Parts: sequence; C-alpha cells; structure tokens
Amino acid sequence: MATKIRLARGGSKKRPFYAIVVTDSRMPRDGRFLEKVGTYNPLLAKDAEDRVKMDLERIQAWLGKGAQPTDRVIRFLEAAGVRPKAERNNAKKGTPGKKAVARAKERADKAAAPAESAE
Repeated sequence: MATKIRLARGGSKKRPFYAIVVTDSRMPRDGRFLEKVGTYNPLLAKDAEDRVKMDLERIQAWLGKGAQPTDRVIRFLEAAGVRPKAERNNAKKGTPGKKAVARAKERADKAAAPAESAE
C-alpha cells in the first residue's frame, strides 16, 4: 500500500484548518486516513507556536515504513529540523511565455523603427 503524509482540510468556509494525516494515496483528500499525526492552522501568525503541531516520533516511524510526504508537509518537516533543507528553484516560473516574448519583440521592433528613420 502506497502511503502518504498529507493535509486533510477541515474548518468552515474561509476558515481553513488542516489535519496532518497518514493515508493511503488512493483515498480522497478529506477521506479515510490511517492516523492523524498533527495539525496546521494557517490563520495563526507565522511565529505562533500552535500554527504547526506534529508528532515527530510517529512521522519518523511512518517515513521509516516508506510513507511519502507531500511538498507542504516536507516544508513543515524541514522547519522542524527532521529533514535537511532542499534547494528549490523553479526556473520556468520567471520566464515569460510565448505570447509575452512575441509582444516584447514587437515593442522592440517598433522602438527601433523610429530610431532608424531619425538617423
């Protein structure tokens, strides 16, 4: 069975509260889970002690059994010092798309055209 350590959403509308759970990867996000290993309250201040609570012993046990944490849970584990910090770089996010490149080229051509005619 492929297990994941991920967030399960709770709370009311526009007031999110997440449980950090260990679940079968085939289960829905808020569906059945094997064990609840922590909580995450994004409405609290970033430096608040109760923002992220995790049972690190149980998480370590599940990681030892082969459970795969999601990206957000990996960040929590890095902040807790359980995992080493990974270098993240999304090089494609900052590059413009095809249409933006085409528009920039058109603008550059238009700007160059009057400069050439003035000479």
